[in-house]
Amino acid sequence: MRVAIIENMNNTPLGALGIALEEAGAEIDLFRPWDGEALPKDTLSHDALVVLGGEQSARDDHTHPYLPELARLMRLFESEDKAVLGICLGSQLLARAYEAENRLGIAHEFGWKTVGLTDEGRADPLLADVGDEFTIFQWHSDTFALPAGAVHLAANGVTRNQAFRIGRATYGTQFHFEANAAVVDRWRSEFKESIERNEPGWLQKYPEFVARYAAAAETAGLAIARAWVKTIETQEELSRAAQA
Repeated sequence: MRVAIIENMNNTPLGALGIALEEAGAEIDLFRPWDGEALPKDTLSHDALVVLGGEQSARDDHTHPYLPELARLMRLFESEDKAVLGICLGSQLLARAYEAENRLGIAHEFGWKTVGLTDEGRADPLLADVGDEFTIFQWHSDTFALPAGAVHLAANGVTRNQAFRIGRATYGTQFHFEANAAVVDRWRSEFKESIERNEPGWLQKYPEFVARYAAAAETAGLAIARAWVKTIETQEELSRAAQA
């Protein structure tokens, strides 16, 4: 399988998702439109699309003019029944792709938080192995309305739309399930000023938070990553399904 991964800013490692893709033998093509690289023009070369997080909003077209094209690309992949994954900003762009409202600056969450599943989430293959609720890493202040026809999978008291599915295998997760302990530790070093500004005192309490939450979040994140990778179907598999 071959997967296109879209970066929206520097220092967004794949973490648990990278582990799951490597286990599956996936080939990865990384695109950096934030740094001037072109996006894929179509779906022909890839079996799946991943859109990572970023510090911009899903509506910051004036500073990141590629965002409308990226939203259209996500919808194009879904229309061809290819697996799509939007994480944090990626989930907000996925909502935008389906004409849902982006709600800016009203849902601040940072650090390890608890997320609970809806009834649909408990039955969905993406989240079937994480229990009724799980601990996972968050870093956002924006949220979105649920797109029309989407399946609502997860929520918490701050952000109602934590995860959703469109079609067979297009998922948005507001939380950073890819952020295992190594990723969070890297962010702690790379983004000290931003973290202190967003969550004063968090860096001082970091050792306590790691001891309390990191292992459970890592287990849940890897389970979600492996589950999403299993939704990827190669072009040959999609062709066989269409002929059946």
